[in-house]
Amino acid sequence: MNLFRTKSTEQILSECESQHTSLKKSLSAFDLTALGVGAIIGTGIFVLTGVAAATQAGPAITLSFSFAGIACVFSALCYAEFASMLPIAGSAYSYAYASSGEFIAWIIGWDLILEYIIGASAVAVGWSGYLYQFLQGLNIHLPVWLATDAWSLADFAQKNVPGQHVIPPMILGIPIVFNLPAALVVLLITAVLVMGIRESARFNATIVVIKICVILFVIIAGVFWIKPANWSPFFPFGVVGILNGAAYIFFAFIGFDAISTTAEEVKNPQRDLPIGIIASLLICTLLYILVCLVITGMVPYAHINHQAPISAAFGDLGLTWAALIISLGAIAGLTSVLLVMLLSQPRIFFAMSRDGLLWPWFSKVHPKFSTPANATMLTGCTVALIAGLTPIDVLAEMTNIGTLFAFSLVCLAVIILRKKAPDLKRSFQVPWVPLIPILGILCNIAMMIRLEAVTWMRLIVWLVIGLIIYGFYGYKNSKLNTNSSQPIQKEP
Repeated sequence: MNLFRTKSTEQILSECESQHTSLKKSLSAFDLTALGVGAIIGTGIFVLTGVAAATQAGPAITLSFSFAGIACVFSALCYAEFASMLPIAGSAYSYAYASSGEFIAWIIGWDLILEYIIGASAVAVGWSGYLYQFLQGLNIHLPVWLATDAWSLADFAQKNVPGQHVIPPMILGIPIVFNLPAALVVLLITAVLVMGIRESARFNATIVVIKICVILFVIIAGVFWIKPANWSPFFPFGVVGILNGAAYIFFAFIGFDAISTTAEEVKNPQRDLPIGIIASLLICTLLYILVCLVITGMVPYAHINHQAPISAAFGDLGLTWAALIISLGAIAGLTSVLLVMLLSQPRIFFAMSRDGLLWPWFSKVHPKFSTPANATMLTGCTVALIAGLTPIDVLAEMTNIGTLFAFSLVCLAVIILRKKAPDLKRSFQVPWVPLIPILGILCNIAMMIRLEAVTWMRLIVWLVIGLIIYGFYGYKNSKLNTNSSQPIQKEP
């Protein structure tokens, strides 16, 4: 039964207020909404839309986004209740610790590590792809083998510029590639994050303004190039295609949950966290639907570019200047997504380490910047390596399944804690419990079962690795274990 030992909300809150492990409070509701928009609008709309429309849903990709957005609303309401009740770092991990017990909390925490590290890697690869397109528009051609996620010579043949064919270095017949731009942008943002949460939020807010302007430009300018005939047939892949598309582009909505990982750094978390989570999700869902209507109206769904669908749609019409603006906006947009993901992951490490489930090194706070510097630097180096070596489609599906799994457990945790502790103070409450959480679980499961079997196998392997670490270290070193109660010290 020790596997399901829980922490009371009072205990969790008192521990996070410890002077040795507290983080600086400096974020407002505007900062949180900007972080949410910054995290949500990115790879999903700028990159994955092309593949989803061409191979999954066709013009009905708009309905795929609508379905995924509704599913996220159910989960977002559950996140908002927990975030207002437990305004601490750790997000769903900390919520599960209070409701479902340590073992479930570990599984969620380990799953969130997968979500943010692999998700950030996918965003970095997408960022590199748009940079590659932007430089091509300026007649600057990077060596394909040094700026791509291609794994085969066939991929290289597709990505090479006509007249600029470059054969990658080979070892034993295998092309040697490394996505250098993706790795470098990760390391640069990591350095910004180490310097402080306030500085990171200002940087993000600036980029978000640029990104919103570009999205609005796409919608307004693209309306004049819509051909209604491109929307027929609207359902080329049927209802199954809509669900497949939703499961694939669900990545586009990842981000609102990242807001909850910064809860410990919010000035007025009980009020501002629900505002930031729900406002950012609603804003982004509306923009997504409008962009998809425009792009599928401009280009026949089967011809939508897979790597840079939005900029390519304008470029194919001879609007090179517009394509350059969109590519630049996409680069800025993906930068903000990457920043929020790289900001969120270290705080999961931080929370798990503070509870004794991971080594104390992860929860050391920088003496000058008051950030989890060790965890941030480790996250950045890991993401840079993965992004440099792995294709974006593999990364996207891995992120999707990890996130859907975490969302389902958060919805379940709301039901459990309403039964276990109905009198707890909740500044924000999910309406119609248990109906809303159950709908959230069902929607998440509906999308999970549409993902490929190999993606499920990767998730299982990842969870098994996590259980081994928990069995050999986390269980006996947990702060709930009376034999392990040494406080975590701040770095000298």
